[in-house]
Order: sequence, then structure tokens, then C-alpha cells
Amino acid sequence: MSKRRYEIGSRNVFQDIGVPNEEEHLVKAQLVFKIDAIVKERRLRQVEIAELLGIRQVLRAEFADRARVG
Repeated sequence: MSKRRYEIGSRNVFQDIGVPNEEEHLVKAQLVFKIDAIVKERRLRQVEIAELLGIRQVLRAEFADRARVG
């Protein structure tokens, strides 16, 4: 039998890689994932997304970047 060449991680990848405030990062990532799923399901346009979230219109990539940076 060959040895396993990987580790089984926790349910929080941010904790696994040693990111400070790992729980906060996990919650943000989950929130962005859920928002993105709703946006795709409803086929919303950027203007509609901004209106629903009460924010100025932003590019989806910019929104994702903001979530990653914190």
C-alpha cells in the first residue's frame, strides 16, 4: 500500500493554512458564495444587485476581491 500524500483538513480552509481571523474569513466566503448563487438563480443584472444590496454598482470581480481582502 502506498502512503497517503495529503492531510485531511478541517472544515475551514482558512484555519488550515494559518490565516488570522479564520472564522471571519470563512463566514465572508460563505456569504459571497450564497449571494452569488442567488444572483445566478435570479439572473440579476448588476444594477439590480446593487439596488438589492443597497450599494453602488460594482463589478462582480470587484465584489469578490473585496470579500477576499476583508
